[in-house]
Amino acid sequence: MIIKNAILCDANGERQADVQIKDGIILKIENNLEGKDVFDAKGAYLLPGLIDLNVSLPDGQLNSSKLQRLSSSALKGGVSTLVLNPNSEPAINNEIALEFVLERKFKGAKIESAICATKQAESDDLKGSSTHEDSALSNIAILLKQGAVAPSLDSSVDSNLIRRIFEYMKMYEGVVFCSPKDNALNGNGVIFEGKVSASLGLPGISVLGEIINVSKMIEISRYFDVQVLFKGLFTRRSLEMIKQAKKEGLKVFSEISIHHLALDDNACDGFNTYAKIFPPLADTKGKEALRQSLKDGEIDILTSLHSPHSKVNKEVAFYDAAYGTEAIEEILPLYYTHLVKSGLINLSQLSKMVSLLPAQMIKKEMGLIEEGRIADLVLFDINKSTEVHNSQSLYFKQKLQGKVLCMFIEGKQF
Repeated sequence: MIIKNAILCDANGERQADVQIKDGIILKIENNLEGKDVFDAKGAYLLPGLIDLNVSLPDGQLNSSKLQRLSSSALKGGVSTLVLNPNSEPAINNEIALEFVLERKFKGAKIESAICATKQAESDDLKGSSTHEDSALSNIAILLKQGAVAPSLDSSVDSNLIRRIFEYMKMYEGVVFCSPKDNALNGNGVIFEGKVSASLGLPGISVLGEIINVSKMIEISRYFDVQVLFKGLFTRRSLEMIKQAKKEGLKVFSEISIHHLALDDNACDGFNTYAKIFPPLADTKGKEALRQSLKDGEIDILTSLHSPHSKVNKEVAFYDAAYGTEAIEEILPLYYTHLVKSGLINLSQLSKMVSLLPAQMIKKEMGLIEEGRIADLVLFDINKSTEVHNSQSLYFKQKLQGKVLCMFIEGKQF
């Protein structure tokens, strides 16, 4: 197949050229390529497929139908590869669960998986549980050899377990996915601690929990010289600490969701449970600080933070509602509308944050449009629009700029 008349755009910038794909690989990138099987892009942008490292299964349930649903949804938003959060039911913390995920082939995006670093699933952590007496280390070495991309841990687990995890990863030379939170400090909080939480009469989640734990994990990363990706941050202070740590030579990286850059805690007004996510949406001042951090180049990776839940888990009292929202089906138009069109970053910078750096985190040969790379590509028209029809989305009825026209997964058109 030869893709003609596209504007190629990746982390290296924009250029116009034809792309020849053979056996799922980008074979040639030249002008005026000739062949029988030609696809006319008609001036749209051809980007590397998005790689989302922070995606949860619908209702947190691990089964074939949920996996297929997630794979299909991701494709609509331009996501070619997603990495599952392992805190599902059952948890992905053993060879059987991991094999169940990785051996399935889907008509859609490719699915990779992190693993729970400990054998105790941490699904109750957001409810305020801080008991880890029964926690034990997963068989990290075997699970990584079987294809898991990284161990995932909650920074509030027992410090001795954290030490042992980092010792393993120092030998493996991999990355640790870390969710920085403090269950004791969060208490029963369900929303960002501020004016909106006070007006709604809901217990708040303090920024201190994240800041303290980011600081702790930076020092552990320093001691063991192990890469850490901080998942789902929501405070600029955390980003400042990570930036300083990088200057000192540490291999630490930040990830933030589109929601924390596009919305603030006013979305929770009226007890809107679809805006109940973790980490919580910051106040207006906090959101603007994060947007400035993005503009200043202090954020490494972006995510949809996709965590869909059925209405039975959402249309209840705010305090009892599950954490999570849906976004992956319109994620590329969301990025483009709120970050590129608004002038915070350009499309090439976006591609670096949603394709190249995530690919490097999980050691995959994707994320760039280069000869010899896997042909996971998305055709995106910035002159068309996408309307959000999902009533459970925070962006319901919004008209977003840009539209995913089609995708190529290992050269196969979808």
